[in-house]
Amino acid sequence: MIRPAHARALAPDEQRLWLVFGGRADQPWLRALKPGFRHCFAAIEEARGWTVVDPLSGRLLVSRLEVPGGFDLPAFYRRAGLAVIGPFLPGPPRRSLLPWLSPFSCVSVCRALLGAGAPFALTPWGLFRRLAVAGEAGPRAEVVRPRKKVLTRGSPSA
Repeated sequence: MIRPAHARALAPDEQRLWLVFGGRADQPWLRALKPGFRHCFAAIEEARGWTVVDPLSGRLLVSRLEVPGGFDLPAFYRRAGLAVIGPFLPGPPRRSLLPWLSPFSCVSVCRALLGAGAPFALTPWGLFRRLAVAGEAGPRAEVVRPRKKVLTRGSPSA
């Protein structure tokens, strides 16, 4: 039986989901995670625009972006030096007898948006790696590392 709230959801082919990975160690416990993969969030593309779902420390931020139609948000994130993977189709609602017991984290929110077929992962790097391997034929994975800014000093003149 489909619950009325689930019936109001958009059809799966009307949304595309992109996952974005990056982040610095702004929390002390994040230093243990792989640099460049310390946080993840989702950007959902619809015909009306973009919605960003960003699980932050202690709260969930959901924002509707005011950008022009046809704006390429994944390319914007790639130019900013973040790793972007997608597009994915959001998963359908999942039925279960018991609630899923997992800590609230950026990875658990992204896995919930992907649906029941999401690979198991505990860290952003683990999720990225499993999605990139699983998506060889489907979703494209492209990692763009930020370029280091190096100041060069000319040779001193005598």
